[in-house]
Amino acid sequence: MTQIGFSLAIYLAAALAEIAGCFAFWMWLRRAASVIWLLPALVALAAFAYLLTRIESDTAGRAYAAYGGVYIAASIAWIWLVEGQRPDRWDMTGGVICLVGASIILLAPRS
Repeated sequence: MTQIGFSLAIYLAAALAEIAGCFAFWMWLRRAASVIWLLPALVALAAFAYLLTRIESDTAGRAYAAYGGVYIAASIAWIWLVEGQRPDRWDMTGGVICLVGASIILLAPRS
């Protein structure tokens, strides 16, 4: 697997872990779900933090900045796939813009 493919896989796994963890916390706090929802929330958020440390980058901030675009796109997919709400054209346009920005941050040649 190439470095770009590895990074993308890690970013996607991290996004899934973060969104799932935050969603579980949301269910507990905003939807009055059982306190048991906090256990998968904590596990998923710990996995998210761990996964971001696997990104090959000279600086943590650059890895996190590039992750932001992937997170936004993954959140839009979550809206559709998990919450059953089809994203509108503005959601999709914003997601594409964020992915372009993330690609520039991650793939730009550095001196």
